[in-house]
Amino acid sequence: MILPDILAPTYVQMLGALSAWLAKAEAGKQDGMADTLPGARLAPDMFPLSTQIRFACVQAQEGMYRLRGEAFPPLVGQLLDEGRNAGENPGSIADAQARIAETIAIVESLAADVPSIDPAAPIAHALPQGMIFDLTAGQFVRDWALPQFYFHIMTAYAILRAQGVDLGKVDYVAHMFPYLRPGTLPAQ
Repeated sequence: MILPDILAPTYVQMLGALSAWLAKAEAGKQDGMADTLPGARLAPDMFPLSTQIRFACVQAQEGMYRLRGEAFPPLVGQLLDEGRNAGENPGSIADAQARIAETIAIVESLAADVPSIDPAAPIAHALPQGMIFDLTAGQFVRDWALPQFYFHIMTAYAILRAQGVDLGKVDYVAHMFPYLRPGTLPAQ
C-alpha cells in the first residue's frame, strides 16, 4: 500500500506545511519582503523559492502518476516550465499557494482510487536528460520520490528562514502535534 499509506499522506501534510510557511511569510511582511520572497535563493547557482515550490508540486504529482502507471498530465510539464523560468518570472506567494492547493487536490483525488501496486513491480524512471533508472516501485518511493520531494520542501524552508521568515522546528513538524501525549509538552 505504497500510495495511500506513505506517499499521498506525506505529500499532503508537507505541502500543507509549505502553504502554512508561506502564509506566515505573507502575514509577517516587512518592507515588501513577501513581494521579493519568490525570487530569493540560498546560493546564486540554485533555483529560487518559486522554483522549489513548483518542483515540490511536480515531485508529488509525478510520484503519484508514475506509481499508478499513468502518463503525466500537461500540468506537470507546465509546472516544470514555470519552475525553470522562475528566475525571470518568479510569480507571487498567491501563485505559489494556488499551485500547492491544486497539487494537494490532485494527490488526494489520485489517492482516493488507488490501484494495487506490488512494491516489487518494475519502474523505469526517465529523466529529461535521457538518463533512465530501473527501479522497483518500493525503490522508487524510497530512493527517488520521497528524497526528491523533501529536497525541494527543505530548500524552500531554508530559503524562507534565510530571508527572515519566523519559522522553527515547530512549523516543520506541525503534523506531529495530534500525536502528542497530553501533559508532555514542556513549559516554556
